[in-house]
Amino acid sequence: MNQKLVADQVGADCLRQSDPEIAEIIEAELDRQRNHLEMIASENIASKAVLEAQGSVLTNKYAEGYPGARYYGGCLQVDRAEELACSRAKKLFGAEHVNVQPHAGAPANLAVYFAMLKPGDRILGMDLAHGGHLTHGSRVNLSGTYYKAFSYGVDRQTERIDLEEVRRQALAIRPKMIVAGASAYPRRIDFAAFGDIARECGAHLMVDIAHIAGLVAAGLHPSPVPCADFVTTTTHKTLRGPRGGMILCRSKYARRIDKAVFPGLQGGPLMHVIAAKAVALKEALQPTFKLYQERVKENAAVLAGALQDYGFRLVAGGTDNHLVLIDLRSRGITGMEAEQVLGRVNITANKNAIPFDPESPKITSGLRLGTPAITSRGMGADQVHEIAMLIQEALRYRDNPGRLSRIKEQVANLCRRYPLRGC
Repeated sequence: MNQKLVADQVGADCLRQSDPEIAEIIEAELDRQRNHLEMIASENIASKAVLEAQGSVLTNKYAEGYPGARYYGGCLQVDRAEELACSRAKKLFGAEHVNVQPHAGAPANLAVYFAMLKPGDRILGMDLAHGGHLTHGSRVNLSGTYYKAFSYGVDRQTERIDLEEVRRQALAIRPKMIVAGASAYPRRIDFAAFGDIARECGAHLMVDIAHIAGLVAAGLHPSPVPCADFVTTTTHKTLRGPRGGMILCRSKYARRIDKAVFPGLQGGPLMHVIAAKAVALKEALQPTFKLYQERVKENAAVLAGALQDYGFRLVAGGTDNHLVLIDLRSRGITGMEAEQVLGRVNITANKNAIPFDPESPKITSGLRLGTPAITSRGMGADQVHEIAMLIQEALRYRDNPGRLSRIKEQVANLCRRYPLRGC
């Protein structure tokens, strides 16, 4: 056994001895991930290298401030880690300035607001019920209470963003900031058009690419960096890194963004997570990452086509990215019920509102499915067809325990054939 494997085993034994309850929870979660098909569009499987960096001794270091200007001593090595993360993100996305300290996507968005807006300023973002995000102006979120938030949605017929309607709203509202990006929108977003609208009405443009960052990095979705003032993202969805956030912006806004993150919203940065971000960004700079993203997108298209063949209606008629959104109303089942049924056969998905949804957000009429995690396991078109068949069978025979038991075994066989990589 080599030194690395010995160290891993010692670490595992230490946790089992010091806190067997937490050790059992982690082992049970690993077992769940190994034996479930992860179809949640916002989840992925980080590499062993990312996990190793995130679980490192960098956890021990306090480093308020920025490289070369910390409020603590002993920051030489963590400075190097943060500088690497920033330089790699700049190269990957072609950004002028990067801040890798946001703990998640939500605080990244709030930092941009804090840097550029005053309480009561107007923002225009995508309606949460139509695929936007809480932080794009939802009334239950700080973004919709500290600022005067307005929302645009999708066209009732096409279920796609109507850019002319966005322009009409922007010119009527005159927001100080327009927010583009989504968490449940399956089609390509024209960021350049949003940039034109923002300039026409004198607004800043912030684009949230949390879901599609990996596709953008691989050149498989148009990048908002050339046309937006600010671009925010998470690092754990299609980007396949640790759970965290990041802000890209023009150099003229660098100082305001950095001050908004620290000391504006956060204290000490999570240096172990920043190191893991650096690892993920290096992975994303490799040629194999583009091949992976191509498979993610191809698998989503295959999934969409297979579900349509089974008679499911897809919101916006299909997908251009990593996710599909199913309208379940014709099947006589709600999103909540579908999520529960699929959970019984070890397919993990999430209920999701559809545009103009008659159900409440806790029930929903839709189901959101994504392909990043199954693609990370090495699955391709044949396996996606099999998954689509298992989904439709589970929902069709949801009241048949014997049938569900057989479907669960088919899921188990698929998971055994495509195990988690590096775990």
